[in-house]
Amino acid sequence: MLHFLKSKTSKKVFVFLFIISLAPTLILAAQNKEKGIKIGMVTDVGGINDQSFNQSAWEGLKRAKTELSIKVSYQESKQDADYASNLETLTDAKNDLIWGIGFKMGDKILAAAKQNPKQKYAIIDVAFEKTPANLIGVLFKSEEPCFLVGYIAGKMSKTGTIGFVGGIKVPLIQVFQYAYMAGAKYANPKIKIIDQYAESFTDAAKGKAMANQMFKQGADIIFAAAGSVGDGVIEAAKEQNRMAIGVDRDQNSLAPDNVITSAMKRVDNAIFNIAKDLQKGIFKGGTTITYSLKDGGVDIAPTTSKHVPASILKEVDKLKTNIISGKLIAPTKESEYNKFLKVHKL
Repeated sequence: MLHFLKSKTSKKVFVFLFIISLAPTLILAAQNKEKGIKIGMVTDVGGINDQSFNQSAWEGLKRAKTELSIKVSYQESKQDADYASNLETLTDAKNDLIWGIGFKMGDKILAAAKQNPKQKYAIIDVAFEKTPANLIGVLFKSEEPCFLVGYIAGKMSKTGTIGFVGGIKVPLIQVFQYAYMAGAKYANPKIKIIDQYAESFTDAAKGKAMANQMFKQGADIIFAAAGSVGDGVIEAAKEQNRMAIGVDRDQNSLAPDNVITSAMKRVDNAIFNIAKDLQKGIFKGGTTITYSLKDGGVDIAPTTSKHVPASILKEVDKLKTNIISGKLIAPTKESEYNKFLKVHKL
C-alpha cells in the first residue's frame, strides 16, 4: 500500500514538473497570439465600398484575417488631405504593415516611409525610382486585361461605336484607355471609339451624364476606368439597356444584365500574398512587385461567359496565350498605340 502511494505521488510530482517546464513556452505562445500580426490600410477617396480597387484591397485583408488570423483595419480617406493623417493614425496603432491604396497616395507614403524607417509600408499602383527598404511598390499589367475587354467590345458592338470613360487623365489611367482601344481595333479595325475623362474618381453623376451622351452618339458598349465615376456609367447602361465593362474587380453584380465583362486587377490577391509572406517573416522591401496574366494577377472576370459567346472566348484565350508568351504586346501609351496600329496594319 505504501509503495502504491509513493508511486502515485511520484507521478503527480512528474506531471507538476512537466507542466512547469512547459510554462515559458505556453506563456510565449499566448503572448504571440495576443500580439498577432496587424495590418492596416488607407483607402483613397473612393472609399472602402467603391466597388473597385479599394474594396478589392479590403477583401484581400479580410481574407488574411480569416485564413491567417491577422488583425486588420482601415482608415477611410474622404479627401486627399486625409492621406498623411490616416497613415499616421495606423503608425501610432503599431501596425506591422501599412498599405496605401492607389497612386494618389504615392508621395505621402514615400514621405512616411522615410520618416519612419522601422515601420513597414506597401502601396498599390506605384513604383519609385529609389524604393526605401521598408516599402514595397505593387504594380499590375493592367494593359493585358484591358486589351482583352477591348477585343470583346470590338467583337460584340452592333453599332460599330464604343466608348471609354477615364477618371483623372494621368499615365496610369491612359494605360487602360490605349490598351482597350488597341484591343477593340485588333478585333474590328473599323470600330469607332469615343473617349472622355471625368477628371474625377468619385463623381458618379458625371459618369452617368457622360455615358448617356456617348450612348446618344451611337456607342453601345462603354468601358470605364474611373473609380466611382464608373458606377454612374454602369447605371446609365442599365437604364438605357446598353452594355458596360467593369474595372478592377468583377462588377457584373452592379448590373447583371448589362456588365458583359470586367478588366480585373487582383488587388485582393496581392494584399493577401504579401500578408502571407509577412507572417512567414518575409518582407520584400525596397522592391516593386508586378502582377500579370502569367501569374493570375490580372484577368477578365469569371462572369464574362454569361454574356460573351463561347466562340469569342476561344479567341480571347488565344490572345491570352500570345500575351503571356510575349508574341502580342498591349500598348500602354499613345505612342505605343500608334505603333501597334501601324505594325498590325489597323
